[in-house]
Amino acid sequence: MSDTMEDRKLAMGQAVQEIALYSLSRTDFFDHSAFIGGTALRIFHGLDRFSEDLDFALVEPDPDFDMGVYLPTIEEYAASFGLRVEAKEKRKASETGIESSMIRGNTREMLVLFYPEDSRTKQIPYNDVVKVKMEVNIDPPEGAAFEKKMALLPYPYAVQLYDYPSLFAGKLNAVLSRGWKNRTKGRDLYDFVHYIKHDVPVNMGYLASSLVKKGFVETSDGMDLDEVRSMLVKRFGEIDYEAAKLDVIPFANDPRSYESWCPELFIQLTDSLRAV
Repeated sequence: MSDTMEDRKLAMGQAVQEIALYSLSRTDFFDHSAFIGGTALRIFHGLDRFSEDLDFALVEPDPDFDMGVYLPTIEEYAASFGLRVEAKEKRKASETGIESSMIRGNTREMLVLFYPEDSRTKQIPYNDVVKVKMEVNIDPPEGAAFEKKMALLPYPYAVQLYDYPSLFAGKLNAVLSRGWKNRTKGRDLYDFVHYIKHDVPVNMGYLASSLVKKGFVETSDGMDLDEVRSMLVKRFGEIDYEAAKLDVIPFANDPRSYESWCPELFIQLTDSLRAV
């Protein structure tokens, strides 16, 4: 297995993610929010790829939600682990229903902390940073189901997150409605395979409301698995699979997990979809 500087930056980013989650668990954040997305899938359901961001959704829509009140806690707890980070809200260019923040730490400082034996520290530019983006959907679709789970690193803590079928529904929403004109998200395909391999059913109510809210469909009336399968078959027939493979390379360790991707594979996998 490789041990490049990029691998180590990903590992340090993962550590920052876990410290941030632990920090948020020490507040009331998870009384109002749920953990979603690829990093939730990695930490709590064994997804074997790295995910860059921390994604959350409010339990109930709240246009006045302020992520900024929680950011000092992340900085404080990180400092208690000897890690100096800056957590700041990102200024919104438009109203998107998403609150964004960024956690930044100096790569050199982190490398000395996590890998003190690494002789490559001086090769890292002084201004190089490890970044973790956090996004909170403050106007989420209806229909998600929730559960609480425990994690053990850096210390035991509990979070609220979408249950497995709701996470799968969120991923199907991304596969169907995400705009891929500039960059095909191979990570979406990788995660889709994970859900199918683990025989996870789909929360159809949440998927339907998500597709309506995204504007992908006008109404969810009568939406069933057959209609979802038809939409997926169309989508999987349009994807640039070579671009998708290039996207996932930095995040997946084993090329064998994606080297056979093709329309026929994913179209066949849609037959395995089932609802809760």
